[in-house]
Amino acid sequence: MSVQDDKRENQMIDRFNLEVPEDRKRSDVDAYLTVEGQTISFELKSATRKGVSTVRDLGAGHFSKWKNMHWLFGVYDPRGERLLYTHYASPEAMVPWISGREEYVRPDVSLALHAAKGVGRDAVIDLLGEKDYYTRDEAEWVMKKQWSTAQYLEAGDLTEGKDVRYSLGRMVEIMRERCLYVMSRGATLNNPHIPMRYIAELPKITDEPAMNLRRLVRDYLESASLTEDATA
Repeated sequence: MSVQDDKRENQMIDRFNLEVPEDRKRSDVDAYLTVEGQTISFELKSATRKGVSTVRDLGAGHFSKWKNMHWLFGVYDPRGERLLYTHYASPEAMVPWISGREEYVRPDVSLALHAAKGVGRDAVIDLLGEKDYYTRDEAEWVMKKQWSTAQYLEAGDLTEGKDVRYSLGRMVEIMRERCLYVMSRGATLNNPHIPMRYIAELPKITDEPAMNLRRLVRDYLESASLTEDATA
């Protein structure tokens, strides 16, 4: 995140009396607030004339995360220094835009899944040779830094003492997972923008920001609860 973006996020956090995750630098949540006993996660974005930039390599993980997110879009003066007003979006309000991007990459996701399923014993033997077992060094050579130490240990199915070992079948699973990861990197969009015409249709907050945001969130929670009751 740039210094300018960080400054704008802090302005929005202060204006709306939001709380910041303790692990903000690593957290997937920019900020949150507690309403009606519920913790509401927020994505904070600043808008320009071109709209709102999102993320590089937008893919499945983002779609899953964003479907439960609430959003605040801050609109700034031409110099990008003063917050003029903000648009609020509930998870439901963002469904059309998120679903549109998800549908766009769906063919690539399907290809990645089918390609990974095609990895079998021959692929492992061709790369590593046919052996009684495979070592952690070989597993790490395939998976790189995609896995944590705990995951490498847990995956070992022929482990003896401190020697973590993997069967041919387990190495097939590992290579499939790596294949899916590599292929899925191509099933992404590079920083698609949310257009201003989309944002302009969302509820606008100009005064008493903290109070009005909480009112909008309560209205959404009540509406969502009523919908759930009606479909139960």
